[in-house]
Amino acid sequence: MTQPQPFVSIIIPVFNDAIGLKRCLAALEQQTYPKHLYEVIVVDNGSQAEQDVAGVVALHKHAILAHENQPGSYAARNRGIALAKGGVLAFTDADCIPAPDWVEQGVQTLVHNPDCGLVAGNIQISFQNQDQPTAIELYESLWYPLSQAEFIEKHHFGATANLFTFAHVMAKVGAFDSTLKSNGDREWGQRVYAAGYRPLYAETVCVTHPARHSLGQLYGRARRIMGGRYDLQQKSEPSFFKRNGIFAITLIKYSLAPIPMLGFNLFLDRRLKTFKQRLQISLIMGFVSYVYVWEMLRLKWGGISYRG
Repeated sequence: MTQPQPFVSIIIPVFNDAIGLKRCLAALEQQTYPKHLYEVIVVDNGSQAEQDVAGVVALHKHAILAHENQPGSYAARNRGIALAKGGVLAFTDADCIPAPDWVEQGVQTLVHNPDCGLVAGNIQISFQNQDQPTAIELYESLWYPLSQAEFIEKHHFGATANLFTFAHVMAKVGAFDSTLKSNGDREWGQRVYAAGYRPLYAETVCVTHPARHSLGQLYGRARRIMGGRYDLQQKSEPSFFKRNGIFAITLIKYSLAPIPMLGFNLFLDRRLKTFKQRLQISLIMGFVSYVYVWEMLRLKWGGISYRG
């Protein structure tokens, strides 16, 4: 006898990205999984009124709209989890485009591995012009490739851009840490692993994620990532001296990083084909490093982590 197919709740946080959300919801309407066996919960995390997120969601019969006022995608995901009806929870982002068999493949991997705590799927990076990526897009694809296989193998978590889990696992280990603006998927995944569940990577569970293509986007991402790292480190290390020691070492590391990175990019990185590419990537890496440094200092001086 074949196993009954579970009902799936797909949870998507959105903040000021109505254009991406349109593409994502359109892709979710084309899924090979039975239409009556999944719902899409879009959680608006405080988007501007002109984005008309409600109007976008209203065009898609499988989607419902919820709101979460606490800033941060993990707070928004938790709102979706509270509303979810499914025995399987699936997570993606508003700027991602799931493959037509995304839900089917994710569910199949879960139900065939009942001891599994989470499935992290393949995240493919796309460019505005696939044949001619900009320097910023190239930097994103080479240095921030969202390598889910590596996340699973080395760190026991999966990025929430492409993540499946059982509702009973979520109930047992608890929801995401809503105070984090970044790194909440790492913190949650490692809780799942610590509870004795097995994390899996699935190449066939695929979404496409666009590379960032402007300095403004990189700036926002760098601030959000550093804020998540800082908040998580502050919460996880009770010792005042260790906490501040780690802060000082990290600050020095990012302050000095552009120097060896310049040498590596100019002379050793064979992925970069031209001198122009090597110089551009080096400058971008220096820019990101110093955004990290400034954000760390801002947070240390009492600032609030950036939501993105």
